Amino acid sequence: MLSPASTPTALIVGASRGLGYAMVEEYSKRGWSVIGTVRGDQPTPLHDLAARADGRVEIETVDINIPHQIAELRARLEGRRLELLFMNAGVASGRPDETVAEVATEEFVRVMVTNALSPMRVLEALQDLVPSQGTLGVMSSGQGSVANNTTGMREVYRGTKAALNTFMRSFAARRPNDPRAMVLMAPGWVRTDLGGAEARLTIEDSVPKLVRVLMDVQGKAGLHYLDYLGRPVPW
Repeated sequence: MLSPASTPTALIVGASRGLGYAMVEEYSKRGWSVIGTVRGDQPTPLHDLAARADGRVEIETVDINIPHQIAELRARLEGRRLELLFMNAGVASGRPDETVAEVATEEFVRVMVTNALSPMRVLEALQDLVPSQGTLGVMSSGQGSVANNTTGMREVYRGTKAALNTFMRSFAARRPNDPRAMVLMAPGWVRTDLGGAEARLTIEDSVPKLVRVLMDVQGKAGLHYLDYLGRPVPW
């Protein structure tokens, strides 16, 4: 069902739990219509949220690592207008101290495809649904910053996020006159399944501020690499 013209719509890809789920909840609270995606047919917290959201939350199913599912999602969304397209899906890899020389090839490929290749495939496939005043966003990480990498650790994860950042720079460079905002978000170190129990921030510390940053940057053309407080992150 199409949303009323006055109601902005966000698509959050990778929203069954964690940061993506919290983003769907936050945008819904702010009066947006939100489409959140899950990978399979098992019930998730997002299904519970949709059941109590008075029609403001829709659920789509897509595994971003399966190209034909991306194409099928695009076909299902034909005619929709997305004020925000945000790619949140991602995975961690192995031990924090595992080096890129030690990681199994299959594991390296799994994490690189999920964190860097597949998000860009989704962005390319769906970006035409975002109007000139809309926003294209991707969940990066402060660990994707090459300049800030002074400690090592989490080498494969860092590498995938640095790759994602580079791919987004290429995406933006191919569209020098695009009026839309393009954002790489660094949410901070957040206590989720991916971030771990030792993380400094709660979801409640990060996501409402992150959403505020995304809303503030809307209408500001060009590529922005920002943290959840709106501060530029060094490349």
